[in-house]
Amino acid sequence: MSVSSANGTMVIQYRDSFSKAVAKNVIVVVIGISINYINVGLILTFCKHQIFYTNPRYVLFIHLVVNDMIQVTLSLCMFIISYTIYKINASVCCTFILMALIMTENTPLNLACMAIECYIAICFPLRHAQICTIKRTLILIGLIWTTTMLSCLPDLFITLATVPLDFFQSKIFCLRKTTFPNPIILEKRNTTYIVYLIVVWFVIFFTYFKILSTAKTASSNAKKAQNTIILHGFQVLLCITNYISPQFQDSLIQRFPENITDSLFAFYIVLMIMPRAISPIVYGIRDTSFRKYLKTYLLCKSPQ
Repeated sequence: MSVSSANGTMVIQYRDSFSKAVAKNVIVVVIGISINYINVGLILTFCKHQIFYTNPRYVLFIHLVVNDMIQVTLSLCMFIISYTIYKINASVCCTFILMALIMTENTPLNLACMAIECYIAICFPLRHAQICTIKRTLILIGLIWTTTMLSCLPDLFITLATVPLDFFQSKIFCLRKTTFPNPIILEKRNTTYIVYLIVVWFVIFFTYFKILSTAKTASSNAKKAQNTIILHGFQVLLCITNYISPQFQDSLIQRFPENITDSLFAFYIVLMIMPRAISPIVYGIRDTSFRKYLKTYLLCKSPQ
């Protein structure tokens, strides 16, 4: 039996008690709905006010919000399925995992683009409007999706070429390793993550220190942008833990197999939910313009 199939077997073997399973699902559903409720308010605020959808900074941000909403919804569905159905059709699981991987890889690239936009706005304010246009921002978002799809779709093609076709009609416990079991995929993904992290961290550090030097002699806007870059760096740090979590999970599962469900639950909350909760805080609460309009939708008030 392979490690991946063994992990799926152990998840079912060491299932939680009914009360514990209900408690975990209630916690996850409440947190997921709360995050998506705030995100829907952010999207409504963005769509109904020209000040936002004509600003490249907010276009990049709302792309991150939509990306997070899809990922939270997907992971929430997969979490509930793992407790109710346990095993699902492999082709359905493949679709869920593939979409989740694309969304996961979108996040650090989007954060790097937002950091660059902050850098241009603070360090080159007179050229910001010429460099950062809506058209170029949309092209940049298209490049993000193209990059991540080119990174993730080979996983599907390698699986199609190396496993029997009847695998996709079978029932499996929906984990990444059970869906894409070929070791070549794991090596490719590790290499991709290393390249992503080197590029993204270079962008984060470069823009932070450039803004830091500007903030010493500039307005409070530069200092606020500096704090925003720090938050972006924290989100990227959470992405890093997401990238290395499979290896950490495997070691925990092998050492404490009876606590596999608790380990998966903790990883889900820390690595999937927490990064998605930061984005609404960065712009929904810290940003003065967003905060003023966001109250209208979150509190269901009539817009002024």
